[in-house]
Amino acid sequence: MEDLKKQYLHCLVGCDIGKRPIDLHLKGLKALGITVSEQEGKILCAGDKITGTKIELEFPSVGATENIMLVAVLAEGQTVILNAAKEPEIVDLEKYLNKMGAKISGSGTDVIKILGVKKLQDVSYHIMPDRIEAGTLLCAAAATEGEIKIKNVIPEQMTSITQKLEECGCKLDVCKNMITLKAPKRLKGVDIETLPYPGFPTDMQSVFVGMLSISKKTSLVTENIFENRYKYIDELNKMGAKIKVEERSAKIYGVKKLKGCEVLAKDLRGGAGLVIAALQARGQTRINNANHILRGYENLDKKLNSLGAQITIE
Repeated sequence: MEDLKKQYLHCLVGCDIGKRPIDLHLKGLKALGITVSEQEGKILCAGDKITGTKIELEFPSVGATENIMLVAVLAEGQTVILNAAKEPEIVDLEKYLNKMGAKISGSGTDVIKILGVKKLQDVSYHIMPDRIEAGTLLCAAAATEGEIKIKNVIPEQMTSITQKLEECGCKLDVCKNMITLKAPKRLKGVDIETLPYPGFPTDMQSVFVGMLSISKKTSLVTENIFENRYKYIDELNKMGAKIKVEERSAKIYGVKKLKGCEVLAKDLRGGAGLVIAALQARGQTRINNANHILRGYENLDKKLNSLGAQITIE
């Protein structure tokens, strides 16, 4: 507990995709008995004692759910999180913490219970595979009339993604820990609406839009999580895409081809959408600010090049 008496939370700059308030995180900390104040642009959290309590989230925030779990494992008594996020990453965090000696149950549902323990122990743990990276690689193959086999995945965590790919006309073979995809000559347009898990993930929205830029007919994508996640659309339109944004929806009028040009990655997932578009574009595409993309995808260039792409990083 001594380490908790004076800890600073430094707010790191992530992607500018809309309002990303941490009020739910701070409310959770306060409910657990931690004093929160702001000094010179920093958030100061101080507390001599963490006490378990019942916390109801106004929105099933993944980050807030995780942070409350991480603090509550060493609280006195029981903490109950209501309207908790259900993402697979929450389930994986529970498994990890329980292996360390925590007493958590309910992850994957909207009610998580944490009975505080006095200490945690060192462990070795294999984290779950990255479902967003796997989805991005599937979309890369789908966008380029390709075929791909991805191993070490958990297909049931990716149902909302694979269902949309099948609607696009892709043929998928799903096994226990492997997904094989074969793309059609040209993808069909689909409608997508992002929602908290198990709905379609917001992190796959821009990847699908990049893929659907040359699909048949029209697609309609509605973003319900972040209101400013269409900043990459202007860059896609520079490449010849025909996409119109109205409030939270993007209407994609599929074109026959895209052309390579110089574009700017303005955030992580939007940048990934530009990569998908560049793979299917004629000519060379230069994506500036690639650091946005690389911080979310390990060795993306090497993985795509192994599939036949020609990508270099400067």
